[in-house]
Amino acid sequence: MALGYSSFRRNVDQSLGQKILQVNWGLVLTVAGIGAVGVVMLYSAAQGSMDPWASRQLIRLGAGLLLMLALALVDIRVWFRYAYLIYFATLALLFGVEIGGSIGMGAQRWLDLGFVQIQPSEIMKVALILALARYFHGLNQEDVARPHFLVLPLLLIFAAAGLVLKQPDLGTAGVLILIGGALFFAAGVRLWKFALVLAGGLSAIPIAWQFLHDYQRARIKTFLDPERDPLGAGYHILQSKIALGSGGMGGRGFLQGSQSYLNFLPEKHTDFIYTMLAEEFGLIGALTVLGLFLIVLAYGLAISLRARNHFGRLLALGITCHVFLYVFINVAMVTGLIPVVGVPLPLISYGGTALLAVMCSLGIMMSVYVHRDIRISRRGLQGED
Repeated sequence: MALGYSSFRRNVDQSLGQKILQVNWGLVLTVAGIGAVGVVMLYSAAQGSMDPWASRQLIRLGAGLLLMLALALVDIRVWFRYAYLIYFATLALLFGVEIGGSIGMGAQRWLDLGFVQIQPSEIMKVALILALARYFHGLNQEDVARPHFLVLPLLLIFAAAGLVLKQPDLGTAGVLILIGGALFFAAGVRLWKFALVLAGGLSAIPIAWQFLHDYQRARIKTFLDPERDPLGAGYHILQSKIALGSGGMGGRGFLQGSQSYLNFLPEKHTDFIYTMLAEEFGLIGALTVLGLFLIVLAYGLAISLRARNHFGRLLALGITCHVFLYVFINVAMVTGLIPVVGVPLPLISYGGTALLAVMCSLGIMMSVYVHRDIRISRRGLQGED
């Protein structure tokens, strides 16, 4: 008995050791580097103080890295088995927000669990990717071509997006729809179906306009003409552009950003932290950060290509798209390319749930890499894909 237990322990330890060696440490270091940039910028946002943002973000970053590594070691078949459960549990949290969520900055987006406040809409981005990857894994190309097989995944997307839109959070609802669309494309849905949906969406714009909140309409009008209300709805984007321009090529220097230090730049520790970074470190610093994100995206695409099961490929592609949308929307927002929608810059903006949600998604993506040679049958059992 003792000999058998010892043999079992050796096998477990060996298996765990092999998994640790399989972790993509280049991706881990890149993610840690981006997170360190966030801590430094939050230190600057507080005018050279670790409080109130940088110290908390540093603790969250450390916890997030440990959680990311732990999730990377979880067998990919576990994610497959519990994908739907994770989705519906998160959907229940969104219902909880609707019933008794905490209100902040005019929106009801947080759920107080007593010991911690969470934002379920951030978790839903990861849960939706898991559920859609699980669903499309079970279909072949003939099934994907049949419209009735697309009804269920559409319901999964619009159930989540609809609850998020009621909070109201137009930006996150839009991200959920875009993530869903990316997975539909990756699963092999024909382009003409996307064109049909796009045409329907464009034709519904006049109707949708009537259901937007006043502040959402103001954001769109301000996007079209930022100077129509320079001290009101247009203030954010105008100050952001001033800060971006003042940074020049090399920046004004660390802790020397006039727009942020004089508090002209709004939400400098969350949505507009990239603007503050560009003011202090200039175009060179801004492009360097985008380069780090590009490395993460390249790792994600490489991981998806190396996965030997369809679930892993879709999962890695969905998470890569998730990170890309985060970065693209935030940078496009602060530079005035799209309306202000309140999407943070991943791993850099201050925020607990958003940071941990991104770290968890990257941990799951690394799980795809660690277990890339595992085959999953359409029923989820080990076997031929």
